[in-house]
Amino acid sequence: MPLRSMTGFGRFQRDDGDVVQTWEIRSVNSRFLDLKWKLPPQARNMEARFEKIVRRFASRGRVEISLNLQFSRVSRVSFDAAQASAMLDAVKAFASSRGDIFEVNYMALMHLAPLWTSGGEDDDDTLFESLVSGLEAALTDWNESRETEAESLSRDLETRFSRMAEWISAIEERAPEVKNARFEQVRERLADMLNNLGGELEESRFLQEMVIMADKLDVTEELIRLHSHLMRLASLMESGEDAGRKLDFTLQESFREINTCGNKIQDAQISRIVVDCKNELEKCREQVQNLE
Repeated sequence: MPLRSMTGFGRFQRDDGDVVQTWEIRSVNSRFLDLKWKLPPQARNMEARFEKIVRRFASRGRVEISLNLQFSRVSRVSFDAAQASAMLDAVKAFASSRGDIFEVNYMALMHLAPLWTSGGEDDDDTLFESLVSGLEAALTDWNESRETEAESLSRDLETRFSRMAEWISAIEERAPEVKNARFEQVRERLADMLNNLGGELEESRFLQEMVIMADKLDVTEELIRLHSHLMRLASLMESGEDAGRKLDFTLQESFREINTCGNKIQDAQISRIVVDCKNELEKCREQVQNLE
């Protein structure tokens, strides 16, 4: 499955002779698939069937789908006046029971799908088949625009991942130097303190303290996990399937590991790298939140 952005636009128009259908699809970010429909009366009873089709093309995002129909002859749609009258009478009686004045808004009836029916079942099926074809074409165009945007995001993310890999390698090179320097620093301080007190530094005691310090300064596991996370990020970019959520989670884990590195090794050079990595990870998270 190709990598796709949740932001996109798609359009399709076709003249079938009797009717001109125009589909437009717009989408933005959302944690789940949230569909918003703008359908003419002739197609409102088809919304549930249309939704099943859309779910084949998308899994996340706030998607607005609009359809415009222009008929070249008298519309085959009929209005259920008896049902509308009964509904209005019921609402009027309810308002009267509360002592309120009821004013009819006839335009609101345009949006009540149950009041509108097609002229015949065969006509309805024919129209539905034509509209399904148009909707699928619009969704295909929409997905192409989302894939194009995702390609741009992908190139940017890959550049950032490569940059962070270099920084993590720099931490790997620097960490042993920091550890050795800290050991020597502690040895010198202890020796000075003991000399002032007239004592001598016991090598066994010093080594015991160094073992404890070495464990506190060791970031090997964190760096291994960071490299693993970067490999996972690259793999997710290639697979594309449900990449947005998985990328976001992996970036959070990467942030936690690099933060631990900064807390363990108090070194100015490494601290700068850690800050740069955190900034890059935040920018990457902003980007992947656009991905489906």
